[in-house]
Amino acid sequence: MTDMVEVVIDSVRVSLMSAQRVVVLRQTDVEHYLPIWVGPYEAESITVALQEVEISRPMTHDLLKNLFTIFNGKILRVEIVALKQDTFFGNIVAEAEGKIFNIDSRPSDAVALAVRAHVPILVNQEVMDAAGIVPERNLQDETPPDLLDQPAPPQSAEAESGDQQRLDVFEDFLKKLGTDKPGKEKPKS
Repeated sequence: MTDMVEVVIDSVRVSLMSAQRVVVLRQTDVEHYLPIWVGPYEAESITVALQEVEISRPMTHDLLKNLFTIFNGKILRVEIVALKQDTFFGNIVAEAEGKIFNIDSRPSDAVALAVRAHVPILVNQEVMDAAGIVPERNLQDETPPDLLDQPAPPQSAEAESGDQQRLDVFEDFLKKLGTDKPGKEKPKS
């Protein structure tokens, strides 16, 4: 296994500009995030599993998990292994009959399956470095240099919590995605 970092699902967000959704993965040991565009159905499948919503009939990802179980297969982990031409590539690592199988997958399907199987989600370090977001670094990149040297103003009682400030970084990121240069596509899963 190459350099992989473990992530968890931080949030599933809706783009106000399109029908697309963004799954935000957060690295477990540092504040480093990976946003991945997914379709509305995949986002719904991930959300339903995260919230443990009871549904009357199995969704596609439930069916896939059930097939692994019926055929004595075990999902070991899912991976996001590459980013090529703005498209993420995923991998489901499974074991059956003592053999390890790597199954090519869209990251959105792999993540939906990982939530159901309660297995780790890993991201190749190169992918994380290329497409990941570090909130503090990204805020500093957008702040004029003369403001970085000034002491921070005192916090008022109405100041936003640290969590809200971190979420604001993602809101800014999502706003920028809708204003990219013409012809530049968003990363696909």
